Amino acid sequence: MPTIVLSTLNARYHHAAMGLRYLYANLQEYQAITRIVEFTINQRPLDLAEQILALKPRIVGLSVYIWNVTETTELVAILKALEPNLTIVLGGPEVSYETEQQTITQWADYVITGAGEISFYQLCSQLLQHQLPISKVIAGMQAPLAQLALPYDYYTDEDIQQRFVYVEASRGCPFKCEFCLSALDKTAYPFELERFLQAMDKLWQRGLRHFKFVDRTFNLKTPTTLAILDFFLKRIDDKTFLHFELIPDHLPEALKDKIQQFPSGSLQFEIGIQTFNPEVQNLISRKQDNEKSKANIKWLRENTTAHLHTDLIFGLPSEDLASFGQGFNQLIALNPHEIQVGILKRLRGTPIIRHTENFKMIYNPQTPYNILKTDCIDFQTMQHMNRFARYWDMIGNSGRFEATLPLLLGEQPFERFWQLTAWLYQASTQTHQIALPRLFSFIHQAGQEMLGLDLAQLEDALLQDYAKTGQKGQIPFKPELTQRQNINQQTIAKTPHSARQYRHLS
Repeated sequence: MPTIVLSTLNARYHHAAMGLRYLYANLQEYQAITRIVEFTINQRPLDLAEQILALKPRIVGLSVYIWNVTETTELVAILKALEPNLTIVLGGPEVSYETEQQTITQWADYVITGAGEISFYQLCSQLLQHQLPISKVIAGMQAPLAQLALPYDYYTDEDIQQRFVYVEASRGCPFKCEFCLSALDKTAYPFELERFLQAMDKLWQRGLRHFKFVDRTFNLKTPTTLAILDFFLKRIDDKTFLHFELIPDHLPEALKDKIQQFPSGSLQFEIGIQTFNPEVQNLISRKQDNEKSKANIKWLRENTTAHLHTDLIFGLPSEDLASFGQGFNQLIALNPHEIQVGILKRLRGTPIIRHTENFKMIYNPQTPYNILKTDCIDFQTMQHMNRFARYWDMIGNSGRFEATLPLLLGEQPFERFWQLTAWLYQASTQTHQIALPRLFSFIHQAGQEMLGLDLAQLEDALLQDYAKTGQKGQIPFKPELTQRQNINQQTIAKTPHSARQYRHLS
């Protein structure tokens, strides 16, 4: 039976918690009496408590995030009710700020704020030697990265075969965007490159082919970026898939040349634009050269096979609907594969809170602390945008409507999709669990009634898109026609990439 249990509730099974493996890697002599136990937020806290208590641990360390704090709070309450003497230690970004105001921290015995690798080991040493720490809230020690044991050996074979494996070549961020917790970092700190690449090689030898880099600024230092890309180019095969977050306005020629060498389907770039409005950017301390950013996205789209996932945030202080719409249209013109429309969230500790009074910003008091209204955006408009974001993900980002989408958007993408959102919600009264055939029927009807599209052109585009869905039987918007499962859908099922990414491949 383990003395220490490290646990968290992941958003879904396919996510593997890198933070737990960092804690485990740095527990030194206590590794032998420690076990990592991962759950998901879809499991009942009562059942999770049963599984944890069956291990009879003395110490339980729980990682708390915005997506799992509600369920973890319930879990901690149950654990404490059943085993009052069990020592519960919390860590993670959700409890690292505004710590004493939270219900979950009142149930816990100790809370480590910030970095936990060294401080959790020290706390366990004290507790197991019957030395009570002076304080319940412990400021985590940020040790030099060279002193940390790396976590990658503690991804299991099951993780490598079935789950997303997260890696990091650096920590921190030099930028100060106020909606992000990284605004609190002083700068970005790299891990020693040779040591990092040796760890990546070991993962590669074990069969890992999908590497998700969590670095905030992967392309900050070009020589390091080139070295990492070279590492993968020397090994690349048809199963390789690499995810990086890129700074949009920093793409030197050497990096462009290297990116062009990667084959189709092997690279995904997450590119945070957030807003194109210079006044809003200045207000939230976001430094971004918009013209360079647009030029780089356009270049990536036209000259590489990288999958481009771009981000916009709605609800930023001083940005109204018209300004956001203009930014959306500018991004549409650059033709990225995906545009994630995110709603501003007030993450605990972020400097965005300083604008609350001036811009009358009201946030949801419950997770995920999303913005509900501002002086520029009323609650009804915010609700409409939530639906817009959901429908856009289903229609614009999914890759299922490649032929139909240009017809729907026309020359005014944001304005027309805003209208389509209103029509879809009135017709369906829902934003989730809309079956794909029903969605095609809705678009067929809305294209005629609301957008006034030519029926023959609309149906031709919809038939092209529906043929790629893998749906069988009667075609919902053309009931006189039927469809068999096609070869393309069978190919998607066998690809190492996600179905959505595969659908976007040219």
